[in-house]
Amino acid sequence: MSYCKKEGKDEVIFATREDLDVPSTAIINFVEDEADQQPGLILPNGNINWECPCLGGMASGPCGVEFRNAFTCFHHSKADPKGSDCFEAFLCMQDCMGNYPELYPAPKVSMSDELSQMSAGQEGMNLEEVAGDEEKTMPDLFKTEGKS
Repeated sequence: MSYCKKEGKDEVIFATREDLDVPSTAIINFVEDEADQQPGLILPNGNINWECPCLGGMASGPCGVEFRNAFTCFHHSKADPKGSDCFEAFLCMQDCMGNYPELYPAPKVSMSDELSQMSAGQEGMNLEEVAGDEEKTMPDLFKTEGKS
């Protein structure tokens, strides 16, 4: 004999083997409605879906404006490598995130190191080296040494 027992907020159901051996008669209808489907990160019209849960609330946090600027720049970037023309936007976002360490813990490798390596095109060049070299023009920063 099956029975139900309430324990605080929980309800515990005890069932006999005979009760569980009977096939279920429940009918579940799944109707896929296009209105119920969540769009992904990029909407069908090509715009960015800032409400996408995949962004983890980054677009609406204290650095939301900076994040949206950097992400929009990256999304629309035609540069090679993609996003290399968004250096300033990502630095601005990183500066903002540095003001909220409790919300944005520092990564093991800093974004400025990664961005400077990407823009300089070589391992080990830091931002000070890039910023302090006035002889190089911006297009020169995207070339790797020894390549034409």
